[in-house]
Amino acid sequence: MQDENIIELYFSRNETAISETDKKYSSYLRKIINMVLANKEDQEECLNDTYMTVWGKIPPDRPNFFRAYIAKIARNTALNRYDYNNAAKRNPNLELILSELEDCIPDTYTVEDEIEGRYLRELLNSFLYGLEADKRVLFLRRYWFGISIEELASERGCGKSKIKTALFRIRNNLREYLEKEGIKV
Repeated sequence: MQDENIIELYFSRNETAISETDKKYSSYLRKIINMVLANKEDQEECLNDTYMTVWGKIPPDRPNFFRAYIAKIARNTALNRYDYNNAAKRNPNLELILSELEDCIPDTYTVEDEIEGRYLRELLNSFLYGLEADKRVLFLRRYWFGISIEELASERGCGKSKIKTALFRIRNNLREYLEKEGIKV
């Protein structure tokens, strides 16, 4: 079923929308969730929470890119579950990914930094759109979807060191770009 048809099912409040979403996107969403959560029960609950969140947001939302829309919801739901589960303990894989970015993205969790956070989001989008497509995909697959270095190397048919070097250079370019735009890193 086409995404537009699935969205129309949500708008008509037809519960078939959820089963159609599950049929079309469950494996994609599971992969996103599995990158964040290790526990199978948490993964299943997160997937169900994702569907319930989509049900609650459509309508009024009418996403242009349904796949990206539900991927974002699934990822955020998984990250929220991760935070809840790991308030006192840490997932080493996710911590590694986040630590790689901490040198080039400042912490903007205070109320005073809200405007700067929005500005930072705009700058990140601008930076990403300015990258060559393969570098943008590499960056997003690593830092948005949490794909391992090994898997990225396997997908691209190259060594892990080449992926690490490419990511290092992209992060350095990001840091330089943000500093040039007045963001303290």
